[in-house]
Amino acid sequence: MRNLFNIRTVLFSVLLLAMSVASFGQIGFSITIAPPIIPVYEQPICPADGYLWTPGYWGYGDEGYYWVPGDWVQAPQVGFLWTPGYWGWGGNAYAFHEGYWGESVGFYGGINYGFGYGGNGYEGGRWNSGRFEYNTSVNRVNTTMIHNTYNTRVVESNTRVSYNGGTGGVEARATAQQEAAGRERHIAPVAAQTTRAQEARSNPELRATANHGNPPAAAVAKSESVNEHAATTEKEPAREPAKEAVAPKAEEKPAAVAARPAPAAHASDLEAHKSTAPNTGNAKTDQKYQQQQNSLAAKQTQDHQKLAQQQEKEHQNLAKTNASEPQKQAVEQRHQQQTQQLEQKHAAQTQKVQTKQQPAKAPAAESHPAAEKPH
Repeated sequence: MRNLFNIRTVLFSVLLLAMSVASFGQIGFSITIAPPIIPVYEQPICPADGYLWTPGYWGYGDEGYYWVPGDWVQAPQVGFLWTPGYWGWGGNAYAFHEGYWGESVGFYGGINYGFGYGGNGYEGGRWNSGRFEYNTSVNRVNTTMIHNTYNTRVVESNTRVSYNGGTGGVEARATAQQEAAGRERHIAPVAAQTTRAQEARSNPELRATANHGNPPAAAVAKSESVNEHAATTEKEPAREPAKEAVAPKAEEKPAAVAARPAPAAHASDLEAHKSTAPNTGNAKTDQKYQQQQNSLAAKQTQDHQKLAQQQEKEHQNLAKTNASEPQKQAVEQRHQQQTQQLEQKHAAQTQKVQTKQQPAKAPAAESHPAAEKPH
């Protein structure tokens, strides 16, 4: 297993990322505020054959949490895959477990980073005879330029919780196979990754204090790899970084554009839950199941309203007491966690009801040995 190092070591991320993962130790600093949820964003198109996707994550520095954007990176060795880093609760503080390259994907906290990193292993691609093949169901790949692709549907959870353990954290534990992967030979993050982390730390727009856990698309810088290969992957001219916010042209594809609405930061932002029409083939049963789902949706909407009222009351108290920025940040992060936890709870409730409403499978035909013929 990778050694655990406490949060403040991320202040030295550029140096630490260049070191071997095995050399990380514990430093006497800690943080008790959980990282924000994983934002929803669109993956930039793969720049060229041989690049692997490394998902974005929350780093931590002097100004608090900051978002390190995902990037396409060349593996340091053929056959190596990326195991993302993750935040975990250590009993009295949150600590970051550094990511690494290895022949197998190890444990990364059960965090759903998307794009093939659903919390357990990697389903975004595979090595085949020294060449990387891309799963186009979860990766943006220009198939007119890259032909080593396949398409296998991947089912990912809806959770965007960014940490393991603690209150509201993902309750996942490493399997024996993942523990074994953690003991294999590893390679620390490559130069492109350390540079990306350094640039993100110095970008004010990527700080959670500024974006409240939802990094703006315009603040996510393109990687060098994308710039180098833009001419061959997408037929559009290279663009200079904008000096001021300008709406992108219709034909342009920014590096990070929300593919769907950003995760809700407050309960008041949540949409009302909708039930799905059951289809068991029995009208009476369908009506019964529909009533169950409608009742659950109504109860979940009440939960939204109750939490929204509580959060609004806290906002009003902050205004009355002229709270400081750190106090406001702590409240906003807590609201975001509360909202995400509520949606996790609702997703589990809905899944439980829908599972119970699945038609019972017909019992398999019992096989009997053929009767022996008399001699």
